[in-house]
Amino acid sequence: MRIHTRLVHGGHGPDPRTGAVNVPIYLSSTYAQERPGVHSGYEYSRTGNPTRAALEQLAAELEGGVRGLAFASGMAAMSTVLSLLNAGDHIVVGDDVYGGTYRVVEQVFKRLGIEASYADTADPADVARHLRAETRMVIVESPTNPLMKVADLRALADAAHSVGAWLVVDNTFMTPYLQQPLALGADIVVHSATKYLSGHSDVVAGLVVVKDAELGQRLHYLQNAIGGVLGPQDSWLLIRGIRTLGVRMDAHERNAMALARWLVQQPWVRRVYYPGLPDHPGHAVHRQQARGFGGMLSFEADSPARAEALVSNTRVFTLAESLGGVESLISLPAKMTHASIPPERRAQLGITDSLVRVSVGIEDAEDLMEDLAQAAGRA
Repeated sequence: MRIHTRLVHGGHGPDPRTGAVNVPIYLSSTYAQERPGVHSGYEYSRTGNPTRAALEQLAAELEGGVRGLAFASGMAAMSTVLSLLNAGDHIVVGDDVYGGTYRVVEQVFKRLGIEASYADTADPADVARHLRAETRMVIVESPTNPLMKVADLRALADAAHSVGAWLVVDNTFMTPYLQQPLALGADIVVHSATKYLSGHSDVVAGLVVVKDAELGQRLHYLQNAIGGVLGPQDSWLLIRGIRTLGVRMDAHERNAMALARWLVQQPWVRRVYYPGLPDHPGHAVHRQQARGFGGMLSFEADSPARAEALVSNTRVFTLAESLGGVESLISLPAKMTHASIPPERRAQLGITDSLVRVSVGIEDAEDLMEDLAQAAGRA
C-alpha cells in the first residue's frame, strides 16, 4: 500500500466481530484467562491492550519496522530507549536536541553511570570523533530542534555501526510521512506522537519503532517493566489523528515554505532556519533522504526585545510550547522549550534570546504573515 492508504488503513481493518470501521476502545485493565497462564493474547493492560496494539502495529507499518511500542509521552519513549544502556556505556547525543532529551540525559541517566558526549550531528566527522569503543548509542534529530540542522542519516548509521552502536533517530519533526530513518540505516525511531502524529494538541503520547525483532522484544520487556504505557483512549485518538497525517503535513509544508520565503524578506529578520530554503546548509542532504521539508522553522529577530514583543503580541499564532497541531504556535526556545539547557550552552549553540521557533499550522498563509507583521511592528 502507498503512504496515504497506509495512513488510513494500517494497523487494523474493520472489527471482525461487529464490522466497526474504527478499532474499539478496550477500557479493561485485566482479561479473563481460560486457565492459569492460558489466555487469548492479553492478560493485563500494562503488558498489552488491543487498542494500543492496533496503534503499535500502525506505527511499525508506517516506519517500515518490525515492532512498534506506544508510551505515555515522548519522554517516556526516549527514557525507555535509554534504559537499554548499562552503567559505563557511552552515548553520543546531538548538540542541538530537544531540551527534555538533554535534561533526562544530564540529570537522570548520567547519575546512573551513563557517559554522554555532544556532537554536531550535521557533521558526520564530528560525530565520528566522539565515538569510543564503549559507545552504545548515537541519538540524533533531523532536522534538529530548534536550529533545524540536518543530519546525514546514512552516514551517521555507518559511523554508529562501525563501533557496534545503535543509531536512534527522533523523527518527530518529519513523521514517517516525510522521512523513514529505518530505511536509511537507523536502528530505532522515536516520536513525540503528541505533535504531528496526533495533530490536534489533544493527546500526549510517544512511539518507538525498531527494525530488529530481538531489539523489539527487549524494548517491550522494558516497556512492561517500567510501565509508561499509553492508555486505550489516547491510543484511539492517536490512530484517528494519524489517518489525516498526510493531508495535514502537505498543508503544514505549503504554509511553512511560504512563510519562510516571506520572512527572508523582512528587515527585522536576521536569519531564517528552514531546510526547504535552497541556501540552508542541509538542503541537499535533506532532499536526498526525505520527501518534504515539514512545518517547523525558526528565525533570528534583530533583537531580543523584538523577539519577545513579537511572540507576545500575535493574534493568530498562539504563544505556547509544543508543536505539530493544526493551529500555529510560536515560542522563544531560550525561555521555554530549551530553558533547561544552561545559558552558556545555549550561547555556544546559537539558541539566543532573539531566536523564535514557529510551528506553522494549516491556516491561510496570508493571515500568518499579516499576524507576524503586526506583532513585529509593536516592538
